Amino acid sequence: MSQEVVLRVKGLGKRFEGVCVLDGIDFELRAGEIVGLIGPGGCGKSVFVKLCCGLLTPDRGEIEVLGQSLRQLAEKDRQKLRTRIGLSFQNYALFDFMTVGENVAFPLAQDGAVAAPEIANRVQQRLNEVGLPLVAGLMPNELSGGMRKRVGLARATIANAELVFYDDPTAGLDPVTSSKIFNLIRDLQIAHRSSSIIVSHDVDRMRAVCDRYVLLYDCQVRFSGTADDALLSSDPIVHEFFQRDVGVDLSFRHDGGPA
Repeated sequence: MSQEVVLRVKGLGKRFEGVCVLDGIDFELRAGEIVGLIGPGGCGKSVFVKLCCGLLTPDRGEIEVLGQSLRQLAEKDRQKLRTRIGLSFQNYALFDFMTVGENVAFPLAQDGAVAAPEIANRVQQRLNEVGLPLVAGLMPNELSGGMRKRVGLARATIANAELVFYDDPTAGLDPVTSSKIFNLIRDLQIAHRSSSIIVSHDVDRMRAVCDRYVLLYDCQVRFSGTADDALLSSDPIVHEFFQRDVGVDLSFRHDGGPA
């Protein structure tokens, strides 16, 4: 695995209406790596992703994405950088007035750098890769939840982004479909040599795809390492989170704040 750092976060902090969500977060993602971002609900996982994508502005700290400091970039340069980043949204975020094919093609069509015939070819290829070769002409409401998740993955990766964020890609899915989604993420990462962060509560099924984990808890990084490291940890919060036991209250300790 390359040691090149594709995402570097230093001293990241964010509050909403006075409520601390992230406080002094340090993090690095290396090229070709898949990191599982875990933690109890409301601990700031989705906020972290939105900050790293430039969709939110931090209160303090630095974020460097693919060698560029977000704080120092003009908006037009941020938009250009976003073409190198993929984001799979928690709630699919598919356009209900577009066909599946049009949804998947959207990032390429917006960029304007790829000709229409090539876009069509790449869309069909990506739908083939996610196991949906015959759905390009369907509307999103004609698909099951698992199928919509896979369409979301196809759209997030259609531009062969160097860095991809998956925000709770298996929420609401059954265990078998969840396992298929995680395996698909790994297959796409290998095929296109991307680096990825997966936000999820499904630690058990993430084991098959994640190189390591970062546990957010009480606004900070409580743990960073492999699943084996976690099970050897003397920290009861870390150990119990990975063991899925009920001996420790894992609920968020603050009064609120976005997830």
